[in-house]
Amino acid sequence: MFALPKLDYEYDSLVPHFSKEILEVHHGKHHQIYVDKLNTVMESLPAFQNKTIEELIGNLNEVPEEFRTAVKNFGGGHYNHSLFWNFLSPDGGGEPSGELIKAIVEKYGSFQQFKDEFTTRALSIFGSGWLWLMPNLSIVVSANQDSPINGGLPAPILGVDVWEHAYYIDHKYNRAEYINAWWQLVDWAGVEKRYKFYL
Repeated sequence: MFALPKLDYEYDSLVPHFSKEILEVHHGKHHQIYVDKLNTVMESLPAFQNKTIEELIGNLNEVPEEFRTAVKNFGGGHYNHSLFWNFLSPDGGGEPSGELIKAIVEKYGSFQQFKDEFTTRALSIFGSGWLWLMPNLSIVVSANQDSPINGGLPAPILGVDVWEHAYYIDHKYNRAEYINAWWQLVDWAGVEKRYKFYL
């Protein structure tokens, strides 16, 4: 019913910022587990099997209560990670351009001030979760595998996974080091495309 998305790059193409090993484990193992467990749950929900992942976790109240938490966790894990891989590029990093950088500077004062605020918010998340940049350029936190679309918000245009499984191989417990490496891979062209979609 759901499948692990194929990446647009090879596992070793994000080196030296993300190792081949962390991609193999994060994408090939952790994300695969979310997909497998979601598909197991969906076997008990035949009426929902033709829904997209966005339709499924964006309308959780429609899911029978006994399955709702599992769908939120495993479906959210699949959805969030599917976004995350698309936010990265071997040619990423640097700064955005065009309409996006103008809007960021207008809202935050400078790109560096935005980057500092985003980083501070990511480092302050207690436990596991995600930090998102929304189409209106607000910064939103999701705990665990919750997602902004659970609450009716639009899909984020950028996000970072701050679960330890995203960085424990490369950076052990050092989230700050991981966030710095992540900035070097952000696909700003893709972020701007998503931003302009909502204009």
